[in-house]
Amino acid sequence: MGEFSLSRRWIIEGWDTFAGEPYHVGRYFTESGARRRARRYLRKLEAMQPAETSGGQSPDGIQDRVFIVRPDGTRYRFQGL
Repeated sequence: MGEFSLSRRWIIEGWDTFAGEPYHVGRYFTESGARRRARRYLRKLEAMQPAETSGGQSPDGIQDRVFIVRPDGTRYRFQGL
C-alpha cells in the first residue's frame, strides 16, 4: 500500500472545527507511515476532545478532523479505517 517518495511527501493535516482552518500534524515518506500517524493522532484527539462531549468524528461532532494529503496535493479524510 502506498508510494515511497523522497521529494514528494504524504502530509497529515488536522482541521480545527472551531477556527475553521487547517494545521500541520506531520509529514511522511509513505502512505502507510502517514496512515499510522493519522491513527495515533485520532487517538490523541479522542483523549483531548472526548466523543462524549464533542460528538467525536460523527457528522455533527465538533472534534477536530484528520486528513491525509497525497503527494499530488489531493486529500482525503482519515477516519481510522
